[in-house]
Amino acid sequence: MGLLESIASPRDLKRLSDAQMTDLAAEIRRFLVAEVAKTGGHLGPNLGVVELTLAMHRVFDSPHDPFVFDTGHQSYVHKLVTGRQDFSRLRERGGLAGYPQRRESEHDIVESSHASSSLSWADGISRAFVQTGQGDRTVVAVVGDGALTGGMTWEALNNISDGNDRRLVIVVNDNGRSYAPTIGGMARFLSSVRTRREYRALYETTRAVAGRFGAPGRAIYRGMRGGLHGFLSRFTNNEALYSNLDIKYIGPVDGHDQRAMEAALRQAKEYGAPTIVHAITEKGHGFEPALRDQADQFHAVGHIDPETGESLDVASGPSWTSVFASTLASVGSEDERIVAVTAAMLRPTGLHLFQERHPERVYDVGIAEQHAVTTAAGLAYGGLHPVVALYATFLNRAFDQVLMDVALHRAGVTFVLDRAGITGPDGPSHHGMWDLALLQVVPGIRIAAPRDAATLREEFREAVAVDDAPTVLRWSKGQVGPDIPALRRLSDGADVLRDAPESSPDVLFVAVGSMVPIALEAASLLESQGIGVTVVDPRWVVPIPASLIDLARDHRLVITIEDGVRVGGVGTRLRQDLRAAGVDTGVNELGLPDEFIDHASRSEILHDAGLTAQAIARDVIDQVVGTKLPQAKPARSRESADR
Repeated sequence: MGLLESIASPRDLKRLSDAQMTDLAAEIRRFLVAEVAKTGGHLGPNLGVVELTLAMHRVFDSPHDPFVFDTGHQSYVHKLVTGRQDFSRLRERGGLAGYPQRRESEHDIVESSHASSSLSWADGISRAFVQTGQGDRTVVAVVGDGALTGGMTWEALNNISDGNDRRLVIVVNDNGRSYAPTIGGMARFLSSVRTRREYRALYETTRAVAGRFGAPGRAIYRGMRGGLHGFLSRFTNNEALYSNLDIKYIGPVDGHDQRAMEAALRQAKEYGAPTIVHAITEKGHGFEPALRDQADQFHAVGHIDPETGESLDVASGPSWTSVFASTLASVGSEDERIVAVTAAMLRPTGLHLFQERHPERVYDVGIAEQHAVTTAAGLAYGGLHPVVALYATFLNRAFDQVLMDVALHRAGVTFVLDRAGITGPDGPSHHGMWDLALLQVVPGIRIAAPRDAATLREEFREAVAVDDAPTVLRWSKGQVGPDIPALRRLSDGADVLRDAPESSPDVLFVAVGSMVPIALEAASLLESQGIGVTVVDPRWVVPIPASLIDLARDHRLVITIEDGVRVGGVGTRLRQDLRAAGVDTGVNELGLPDEFIDHASRSEILHDAGLTAQAIARDVIDQVVGTKLPQAKPARSRESADR
């Protein structure tokens, strides 16, 4: 039995010798590579925090001392040593979540995968411990250096520095990267510490001694390194940014040196006051393919060969992101006003091709979505047309800025929302299911949901042509299907994809974006049962195209199909517009429930929500057979309906 199998709880770590801890760290890395290669997941970040996490569990007593991970994708090692070693269904239904999850373990405190919130959590928890007489409990927050680019961390640090009577340890996991290399002044400061000539010279010397003289050399190495870090701590502390906040600082510490990490954490624990431990780590540490990957060092992988790191996933077609990437690069080369803004997600949102052509026109602001949106408003005021590319879930954080900085000032800003709708394996905090409900209340906003690659290219050009209001394009995660041509385009831009027979205009499907193929399949099933179905893609779903009012008037039932929450979604907006127009056609709003949806595959989640062709067709048939629908309305000519 390996050492890892003998670890049932963090207490088991405390009986191991230093040599065994070294062996355990190596075993954990082998485990992570082998298991994550099968399921996909966040490999690079977790390879970088093995010793750091083990040291935390050796020095502190979780869950008595609560651990808060920022972000939670670096918690795999934490899961392994807290009794969760079955990674066979990682990020799959019924398996372990890819982030901390309270119902999995009492050791998991904060579930959100959004960055930069941990210090606010830690501030609140530590204050509560003081007020409730739990002064023997230490809160430990693990902050990736990328999280320090977010405004919330600095708001929290400002308050953490107010009062030193709390037991709070902040571990800065400094690997120079968030998803990609960390940017900004904070990153430059930390880099200056890592690359200081005195630090690098002593660091390389100690490593050389260890490598040359084997076990005796390692003993000398540990002693020299202890002195090295003590020297650097004194050398940097006087000018450290944190010292101005009146927070104690320890570091920099080699985050892959088990003994050094434990010594630093014990020192921080003994202070009994807010303390920062600056740990220098390497993303992907110990796995050569990850270290060779300069794009993201295997931040998140699909199925890979555990030996070579080569992807084993075979794409069935281009991804939505890649279609956007080529479109932005092309349109941006035609229009010099277009600039791109993102929040530490340049490659994942498809800005890399545009950056290769126009590096001076790309702004990566770090993990700071609020700042990204407001700086875009400023760019628009200055005569440019910003394209803000984010994951849909992360735009939630900047709603106020969209409303008050962009829309109120009628700024021509285009928001591109990747991973809209159901994302699947990453779970509730990653699903991009709130954007339609949130954004459609913004006055003057226009929202498009392309159904295929052709409409994405078309709608993006239409979006960047709008200079007096915010525009939004949203698409889902994964591959784009084949183009779906329209039978005809109505005067306001809506596309009719399928017509019901003029003799039986029973049902009108209003399909949003990626729901179009499902709507067309459901229509085929219904027509085989003698029920006439028209399928329309509004293209621009907000505001509701006026042609949908006329189409609804001509049908017995309207069904909206969207991959956002039903509450306040496109269906709700259409129902209100029909009521305002005096149209009494019934509307069924199909979408996602207003609840936090657990991790599972996209198809499993859509099935649960009733968003499959079979479920939709069955529901319509039940209504028809149950005579819930009014009688067929007198048919108007298609030419009249189009007008």
